[in-house]
Amino acid sequence: MTTNMTLHNTIYREGSGLPLVLVHAFPVDHRMWDACAQELSRLTDEAGMAPFPIWAPDMPGSGHSPVPDSAATGPVAADGSYPQALDAMAKAYLNLLHEGGQERAIWVGLSMGGYLVMDMQRLFPEAVAGLALCDTTAKADDDEHRANRLRVASQALEGQSTQPVMHFAQPQSGDSTVKRSPAFIETMTAWIKDQSPEGIAWRQRMAAGRPDLMDQLARITAPAALVSGDLDPSSPPSVMEPLAQAMIGTQPVFTRIADCGHFSAVEHPDQLAQALLALVQRVS
Repeated sequence: MTTNMTLHNTIYREGSGLPLVLVHAFPVDHRMWDACAQELSRLTDEAGMAPFPIWAPDMPGSGHSPVPDSAATGPVAADGSYPQALDAMAKAYLNLLHEGGQERAIWVGLSMGGYLVMDMQRLFPEAVAGLALCDTTAKADDDEHRANRLRVASQALEGQSTQPVMHFAQPQSGDSTVKRSPAFIETMTAWIKDQSPEGIAWRQRMAAGRPDLMDQLARITAPAALVSGDLDPSSPPSVMEPLAQAMIGTQPVFTRIADCGHFSAVEHPDQLAQALLALVQRVS
């Protein structure tokens, strides 16, 4: 498998040992990890631990990472989805790891970032020293969700706008206290506006074409953590607890965050940082 995808990597902290690689959600970029990474660094110092590398690459087509060309993306399915793009992206993340002089990492994926982490487990389990799945799933899209992704991709391109995904910044009925706050709305709106319509479309078509990865859960042997906001509309504890139960080759630690929606790293970065530090300590 070859790839010429370019990933822009933000290094929040240098250090020794295995890097913690934070993989962000759709439709934003690495900045959603800013507060969590800062709190994680503080907790590490408070615990008297040696600093470890904390990385947060921008996913292809987000932040400072360019939209992959057709050669890097791979074939296009009849419905417009990209069936090999997730695998190519995983290879790009592995290349980034090797370019940093590392062979293994602790991988943390939130929402769409979780798809990447599970694909790393499928393709390159030797590179997975530990993993955390946050507000995500290992299932492929059903027909309805797949069609919606492809519709959003087309709308973003045709209108040359990020408006089709701006609902991620708008509070809905039953949302968390943080998500309903003016600060969250303002920050998330600004992050989404910074994205390109082409990048929005690419990520949606990549996710629509991804394989089902539920069979990989039983193959995980590295230390694992799962985090779920109790008000997450798509990945609440009732959806994520079965993922933990399927991890029969390891002993995952499940963290349920109260009054938290889909973006736990933004809504409750302190609690997510605590769960991630515990994972790092278990890996160590």
